Amino acid sequence: MVKHLENKEQFFEIISNKVLVDFYADWCGPCKMLAPILENIDSVDILKVNVDSFPDLAAKYGVMSIPTLILFENGKELKKEIGFKNLDEIKKMIEE
Repeated sequence: MVKHLENKEQFFEIISNKVLVDFYADWCGPCKMLAPILENIDSVDILKVNVDSFPDLAAKYGVMSIPTLILFENGKELKKEIGFKNLDEIKKMIEE
């Protein structure tokens, strides 16, 4: 399920579960290409975080380029991938 972050407090609650966070921006071409691919991920929830709306969260997790995908579990960062990824690459990131 793909969900958009609405407030910062919600972020820390959501990453306490296993979740793939997509740091993106509306103006980002590769981010737009990634969006429909994320709709096909059903093994974990997806949280989309707009870096223009939440620059402090992007800075906290070292997001310098977008899209950046970070896999969280129990509030801890497990893996980070920067740039556009295809479906197989994303599935591999989640499963390994």
